[in-house]
Amino acid sequence: MGATIIVFAGSRLLGDPTVLFLPEEGYGLDAAELEKARKRLHLDKPVPLQYAFWVGDLLQGDLGQDLGDRHPISSKLRDKLPPTLRLAVGGYILATLIGIPLGVLSAVKRGSVWDMVGRIFALLGQSLPAFWIAILAILVFAVWLDWLPAGTQGEGFSLKHYILPTLTLAWLPAAGYLRLMRSSMLEVLDSEYVKLARAKGVAVNTVIWKHAFKNALIAPLTLSGLILAGFITGSVSVEVVFSWPGIARLAVEAIQTNNLTTLSVITLIFTLVYVVLNFAVDIIYGAIDPRIRYS
Repeated sequence: MGATIIVFAGSRLLGDPTVLFLPEEGYGLDAAELEKARKRLHLDKPVPLQYAFWVGDLLQGDLGQDLGDRHPISSKLRDKLPPTLRLAVGGYILATLIGIPLGVLSAVKRGSVWDMVGRIFALLGQSLPAFWIAILAILVFAVWLDWLPAGTQGEGFSLKHYILPTLTLAWLPAAGYLRLMRSSMLEVLDSEYVKLARAKGVAVNTVIWKHAFKNALIAPLTLSGLILAGFITGSVSVEVVFSWPGIARLAVEAIQTNNLTTLSVITLIFTLVYVVLNFAVDIIYGAIDPRIRYS
């Protein structure tokens, strides 16, 4: 409820959405049609009633119409959601497969060449912005080497168009996973029960993967909900640079055209994604570590 109030208030502070309908160079709605549009959007009523009508429409599944092309927002989201989910899930899996094992390796081989490589990767990953990595990836792999295409796949799905955006999106989270997993693993490896297991002659692999890894994984799990949510909601630079037809790019286009109805719905969806994923992570905590319980 709080999110709906903030989003609605923000949309009204930005001005009257019907300004998009004003005549410009002979195109647009006349005064009578503009007034009809205001009534259809309940803009002729007091602000509290506008909010009540807006929330009521949302609860009924009516997301409204796009102010630009007058198409239902729900249909546009159905078209944009699959590309964003493919990009987010692929990036999340790739970041996990890269960051977690490298973090464990860097901690176990502390002070070695592997540790140095991992720390350099983590430093670069958290220092270089995603849009710069995206442009550099296009320049190297699409322009110079001509191995992969630089743009989007357009309609349908193509693996070769999927590689560069996914790698770019996974770059920063993989570095974050690596640093967090390394520090968490080092802390667990220095704990008393791990030292005791080693003193009893337990095999090194058993100590690492059975005793240390499970407890060290709790810290990265804390970050996983935010990372996955960030993949879905924060892939703006990647979708824009690669012309990826996803929700984040739709949000940018809505900002550029002052399309408040579409932008409000997308903002609410992003908020819901964060809330749901973080709630799911809280539930998973108890399954991984029995010491953590929520009443």
